[in-house]
Amino acid sequence: MVERGATFSEKCSFRVGGEIALCVFPRSADELIFAVEEAEKCGEKYVVLGNMTNILPPDGIYDGAVIATSQMRSVTVENGKFTADAGFPLTKLSAIAKDAGLSGLEFAYGIPGSVGGAVYMNAGAYGGQMADVITSVAAYSPTEKKVKTYSNEECRFGYRESIFGSNGEIILSAEMSFSQGDKKKISSDCEKNMAARKEKQPLDKPSAGSTFRRPEGHYAGALIEAAGLKGFSVGGAQVSEKHAGFVINAGGATSADVSALIAEIKKRVFESSGVMLEEEIIYIK
Repeated sequence: MVERGATFSEKCSFRVGGEIALCVFPRSADELIFAVEEAEKCGEKYVVLGNMTNILPPDGIYDGAVIATSQMRSVTVENGKFTADAGFPLTKLSAIAKDAGLSGLEFAYGIPGSVGGAVYMNAGAYGGQMADVITSVAAYSPTEKKVKTYSNEECRFGYRESIFGSNGEIILSAEMSFSQGDKKKISSDCEKNMAARKEKQPLDKPSAGSTFRRPEGHYAGALIEAAGLKGFSVGGAQVSEKHAGFVINAGGATSADVSALIAEIKKRVFESSGVMLEEEIIYIK
């Protein structure tokens, strides 16, 4: 599916950003590879995104193609292993594992992103992370024009990072392995994680989730609150009063508002604590 005239403010979880020249929604790995190859052949600017829950797009027109994996939603189970397309919703996959009495993805219950995005940044919460369940990842290399398979070790998972953040390759799917567990406990853990998210996070406001990485030995939200920035705003962008680690769109925010607020947070936190925060969100230029 191809869409013209779409806007980032309609598509991304922050509800900010300008018009997208061309938005392409492949339904399979083959269609995704075809879209990338066409863009490469034409010298067209492009970016591959998932559910757009962890990005900050530009305010102006994005003069290229956004290739969104959100329609790539195939999942298969073979020999106890799940293989899910990059666009498969992470919470839905967690729910499937939960209902099958399989443990390992409870931490992801309630995370709004896709499998591809979760692998890309080694998403994690509540003591778990993608690196714990990934057995292999299939990715397409635009430079080598071939599909490659990476083992868990070859993915070079770290805190909120993987090899795919630097090698320019595009995640197509991921194979995951879970352990058999007590179905009631797994379900209870999932519900507890969801309840904790609702209690502590500003889920009622548009955001890109946790704005900053956790600094070693600290918590970003605590540093921001200690700097007196809880509730601080620039334009329509605001530091959440519920959880200072979240920048939210309090109403009518622009990407420029969010960027300016993030810059001010980093400056003031460094002045008050000596810690330089690093963004967890990804800027689309």
